[in-house]
Amino acid sequence: MMNIFQLFPFLLAIFTITHCDEHDHKYEDGQEVVLWMNTVGPYHNRQETYNYFSLPFCRGSKKEISHYHETLGENILGVELEYSGVDINYKRDKTKTDICEITLSHENYDAFTYAIKNHYWYQMFIDDLPTWGIVGEMDESGKSAYIWTHKKFDIGYNGNRIVDVNLTAESKVQIQPNSKLIFTYEVTWKPSTISFTNRFDKYLDPGFFQHKIHWFSIFNSFMMVLFLVGLVSMILLRTLRKDYARYGKDDDLDDMERDLGDEYGWKQVHGDVFRPPAHPMLFCSLIGSGYQIATVTIFCIVITILGDLYTERALLFSTAIFLYAAASIINGYAGGSLYARMGGQLWMKQLIVGAFFVPFLICGVSFLVNFISIYYGSSRSIPFTVMLSVTAICLFIILPLTAVGTVLGKNISGKINHPCRTNAVPRPIPEKKWFMEPYCIILASGILPFGSIFIEMYFIFTSFWAYKIYYVYGFMLLVFLILAVVTVCVTIVATYFLLNSEDYRWQWTSFLAGASSSIYVYIYAMYYFLFKTKMYGMFQTAFYFGYMALFSMGLGIMCGTFGYIGTQAFVRKIYSHKID
Repeated sequence: MMNIFQLFPFLLAIFTITHCDEHDHKYEDGQEVVLWMNTVGPYHNRQETYNYFSLPFCRGSKKEISHYHETLGENILGVELEYSGVDINYKRDKTKTDICEITLSHENYDAFTYAIKNHYWYQMFIDDLPTWGIVGEMDESGKSAYIWTHKKFDIGYNGNRIVDVNLTAESKVQIQPNSKLIFTYEVTWKPSTISFTNRFDKYLDPGFFQHKIHWFSIFNSFMMVLFLVGLVSMILLRTLRKDYARYGKDDDLDDMERDLGDEYGWKQVHGDVFRPPAHPMLFCSLIGSGYQIATVTIFCIVITILGDLYTERALLFSTAIFLYAAASIINGYAGGSLYARMGGQLWMKQLIVGAFFVPFLICGVSFLVNFISIYYGSSRSIPFTVMLSVTAICLFIILPLTAVGTVLGKNISGKINHPCRTNAVPRPIPEKKWFMEPYCIILASGILPFGSIFIEMYFIFTSFWAYKIYYVYGFMLLVFLILAVVTVCVTIVATYFLLNSEDYRWQWTSFLAGASSSIYVYIYAMYYFLFKTKMYGMFQTAFYFGYMALFSMGLGIMCGTFGYIGTQAFVRKIYSHKID
């Protein structure tokens, strides 16, 4: 199993943008080609997977070689590569050959029948190229089960590289208790003009990801950005100008005239607007985590655009783990510097909360799902050694880097430099209409950011929960930038209305207003589960809603950070202009 020191090859992969594996994907004539059996599971529950040999399939007669050395990402994602025992040699055709023979006991018969009724599919790999097959099918009456016993492999080659793999299941045989099944295979090698760099293109679906709805959603989101930028510009250039003119007129009045006047608006809270928010430690930890998640997201998208990480098993996920650990220094710097500016003193507690807040939530949900996976005997269950590796990453990489970042943030940008002095006694917050309350502003603020991404959410959900490979990371980068701009604009507008009602609790409001889009994402996830999928069972339901909650949480923390960053700049700008 992978330990923390084995993460460093991913750093080399990131900078060189090359693909690597057990070998260099080059073969000589007659050289052994390994057929790896991965997982089997119900077609409609893609994440409910089991080891291929958990069904009573049998291995070939060839001597078993050492188990494939999985990466940390493969272990977490449930990749279960086992040697098939099938003899395949490069550019050597193989006529119909027996793999093995089994006699079906009643237990094995029941296992196959259950798998066939639930539409079980299995996955295999040849030279890292996946191929799929179905276990069997029921007859029209639904009473007799048939299994496919023959596997025909058509393998395309170009020079000394494998560029195409196709599997055809043949020889449908009805299964009966105590009957014999003979599993066979054949291999046909065919020259191909497909280049090695393009061999993964057959698994992509350009018609699905690049149709008119996708382009229309991008255009619609772009127009939303223009509208919101114009709205924010109007507030900054026109509304605030009128505010400054009114406040300037008030400054020319003597004290008695000012007392008799009708003072109202955001200037009245200038002595409280930079007061630290409630629970500053948690707030700073969330902001630091948001910086970290945003950094990992943007780097993963850019690296995948440059290097096609989706073509290698779990490489994108493994890279994300490495980047998250490396970005801990950004988490510490952002959270530590903000905590210092808020006058915080409990540095060790803030450091630990900032470093482990997100990992703790991830591990908590993963533990629950893992418990269910173990109960079901699924390959999705995470081995204990992998848990130790993750713990080691948290203790020996994430925590020290967060500490370094916290120290740097405290000393470099931790000085208090607010444009307004904070009053010793908080100003009472006046009553206001219900729709100006923070909770209403927060819920309303998430609608537009969600509207800018919900079409892309459909494609992302389909790629993860169905049989599609997401590869349009250029679209994702554009949507990511649109989401950031829309979130910042919406929270600035929301904060202006909040401050204008003389409510100075803008820090948490700006963060939660940006994060509220994740609520709508999770509601959409519920809709997607009920009406866009055919998932069933306790395992798949827990897996889906557990990990969708983590996805929504991460999105919310990131968007909340975007909202706070933009709003902070806005607040500092307006209160640094002629405010005494």
